[in-house]
Amino acid sequence: MKRRNHYRALLALQRVPDLGLRRIKLLLDKTGVNDASELFGMRARDLLRIDGIGEAVAKNVAAFDRWPETDSILEKTEKTGASLVSIDDAEYPGYLRHIYDPPVLLWIKGDKRVLDQDGVAIIGTRRPSKYGMDQAIKWARSLSDAGLCINSGLAYGVDAVAHKSTLDAGGKTVAVLGSGIDVIYPAKNKHLADRIIETGGAVITEYPPGTPPDAVNFPGRNRIVSGMSRGVLVIESGIKGGSMITARYALDQNREVFVIPHTLNHMRGEGCNYLIKTGQGKLVQKPEDIFDEISIHTNDSAVPAKPEEFNKWKSLELTGQGIEICQILSGGYLHIDQISVKSGKPTYQLLPQLLELEMLGAVRQKAGKYFGLC
Repeated sequence: MKRRNHYRALLALQRVPDLGLRRIKLLLDKTGVNDASELFGMRARDLLRIDGIGEAVAKNVAAFDRWPETDSILEKTEKTGASLVSIDDAEYPGYLRHIYDPPVLLWIKGDKRVLDQDGVAIIGTRRPSKYGMDQAIKWARSLSDAGLCINSGLAYGVDAVAHKSTLDAGGKTVAVLGSGIDVIYPAKNKHLADRIIETGGAVITEYPPGTPPDAVNFPGRNRIVSGMSRGVLVIESGIKGGSMITARYALDQNREVFVIPHTLNHMRGEGCNYLIKTGQGKLVQKPEDIFDEISIHTNDSAVPAKPEEFNKWKSLELTGQGIEICQILSGGYLHIDQISVKSGKPTYQLLPQLLELEMLGAVRQKAGKYFGLC
């Protein structure tokens, strides 16, 4: 019942005029409440003391009265058989939690545990060429064979091929919708969504039940696909389209963008070649190109170096915070978001400390804000 009240309050917060996802997360972080319903017991003047919460927003929270609408959404959620995962739940995707505007609630069907599994997004055009189809099949199978979860958007073309090829290889995959959890789009892929759920993967969305697949929803869907992933692999894309939007989100989120090269004058691959040409994406030819960049130890990779091999930091006179960071990194390379989760400190505080450790020769940085011990 306590978690239900929390979810109910988070749903309500999303319906407060002018609040928005960033301010909701700010309220949760600044107040430290375990149950979001406590926020509705606060007076407007108390809310005003929180930096970033203006008078209008404070009054809107204090005066909120759309509870019947909120309860209706909860009832619809239960009827669909979906579960809710909030931003403060252990099952919430760890990488997604640290993007600029993370969803505070996700609707899910399937296994919650797969959400926080190391994953790579595979994206591309809805109308791939034979080359694009072949590459999507090859890379989805290779990456899932290595133990990675494959994330995508359940769309026609590359998305659907990536999901299906992962399932055929016995791997796990997560499909992110741009509609309600009960509105599979395109409808033709409903059987694929069912198969994903039945085999231990998950179908998720940030949109309440009954939400139609309006075009305005899909850029938001794309930020989740990239945000929950260690990196994004662009299989085939024109200069414009959803895949290029997702690639831009990935870059903004400090995710690696990997790109399959295409022959010249191939219109469906122009976006891929453009990403490579402009230095926004890394050309990849084999799965190891991806593993090396994001420091993933796969099912077939070598055992990580033993902690005792990294001794340099122990000979330096470090602060308590420096020692804590080095101890966190003793198991191998970690992304800045992972360090943030393990240390409980925001990334803006960690980056200056990591830079100092880098200058001292205790830590080294790899592309994509991955840090490890020297």
